[in-house]
Amino acid sequence: MSLTPFEHPFLSGLMGDAEVVPLFSAAADIAAMLRFETALAHAEAEHGVIPGDAAASIASALSDFTPDMDALANGVASDGVVIPEFVRQLRRTVGGAASENVHFGATSQDVIDTSLILRLKAATSVLAGRLASAIAGFDALQARDGENALMGHTRMQAAIPITVADRVQSWRAPLDRCAKRLAHFSAEGFAVQFGGAAGTLEKLGGKGADVRAALARRLDLADRPQWHSQRDGLAEFAGILSLISGSLGKFGQDVALLAEVGGDIRLSGGGGSSAMPHKQNPVAAELLVSLARFNAVQLSAMHQSLVHEQERSGAAWTLEWLVLPQMVTATGVALSTAIRLLGQIDRLGRATHEG
Repeated sequence: MSLTPFEHPFLSGLMGDAEVVPLFSAAADIAAMLRFETALAHAEAEHGVIPGDAAASIASALSDFTPDMDALANGVASDGVVIPEFVRQLRRTVGGAASENVHFGATSQDVIDTSLILRLKAATSVLAGRLASAIAGFDALQARDGENALMGHTRMQAAIPITVADRVQSWRAPLDRCAKRLAHFSAEGFAVQFGGAAGTLEKLGGKGADVRAALARRLDLADRPQWHSQRDGLAEFAGILSLISGSLGKFGQDVALLAEVGGDIRLSGGGGSSAMPHKQNPVAAELLVSLARFNAVQLSAMHQSLVHEQERSGAAWTLEWLVLPQMVTATGVALSTAIRLLGQIDRLGRATHEG
């Protein structure tokens, strides 16, 4: 069983995402944290902060590291974060003099935040591909049915005739803007977090900025001074997610309303009813509305987590852990659902000769 429908044994049949959900698994988190620790050792050796042979020993030992998960869970229960116990295990694995160079100059938040950024970047690649597919689906729908007649509605009342192209553009245009927002954020928004205990990289002396730049390069992330108490970037990213799912929610709501009337849309592959076998429920359309509303609510929590007090917050940080992975997954599910729904629209509008 699971507390989230995204991983639930049967609810995941509706809301599961085989590409996005694994990016927020414990295994993916550990793999990303190991990438950070290995890249940090190499970056510090590159600038003479730790010996080169120590970095080589760290990289070799961590290449097949297997954590003690029970010990990690007990460590989190005690420390509130996984890194103290994680680093203890890494140092035991490395052994010898090189073990003292593991995690040198870093702090827990550096590892956890950079792991998150690495996985968000991977998730964004998935989302961007699906967003492009959804936009292409709307283009195909417009090319096929764009000249068909459709009754326009204002304030839930029939207004004047429009074309299918008019309606499709109201679905497509926001997604095109979202794609541009996502591309702009991807170009510079995924930055390494490396600041040490209080953001000053005090243990690295005058080499902190150089090591951070080398670390960012090795992880293929943007180089930026510490941001662990500045969460506007993550809030901005969450806002883009909510804009994507919200725009798709408008599409879903419109399709559900069209299906209610029945004459202006023909759908295939709808959901069945246990009580009324003749029904074809617009399940995908309804799910888009639910996911839009879910992300809209979660966005307020991400804005609450902007209040990271002083140089480090535990409470606001933990709130992000509860919220952001589910927002990313909800957006991924919304995009795949929209693509599926587009494929279920057999006809939209009425050909002009139908009258």
